[in-house]
Amino acid sequence: MRRRRPGERAEPSSRRGGRDPELIGDQVDQLVTDRAWKVDVAAGSVMGRWPQIVGADIAAHSQPVSFERGVLTVRAESTAWATQLRLLESTLIGRIDDEAGKGTVTELRIVGPSAPTWSRGPRRISDGRGVRDTYG
Repeated sequence: MRRRRPGERAEPSSRRGGRDPELIGDQVDQLVTDRAWKVDVAAGSVMGRWPQIVGADIAAHSQPVSFERGVLTVRAESTAWATQLRLLESTLIGRIDDEAGKGTVTELRIVGPSAPTWSRGPRRISDGRGVRDTYG
């Protein structure tokens, strides 16, 4: 390879990866592919388009809260709606597969409304002692 002299311009390159302009959509697609973000982008699409995927009635009573390793966690507004969503789980996964691609969501974790908890942090004492152990 020949070295350039100071002030000498480089020869134009027509090969990919050169300085030729490319479409921004192609660049974003390449970035998503290079970083292996395809599943994450599809999951974000599911979370962003939840009402269109599951319908307005279900979306009014539930919302997706997290996605991790193929598991989409959905919080229902009541325990009755959580039960209903558990019964519709296979139908909902089928709709998600149609919209985001098969295998994007492998499991739905349906949870009910959150209640206050006494536990703090990832570790817990198994013998039951804790905040309320002074009552006896």
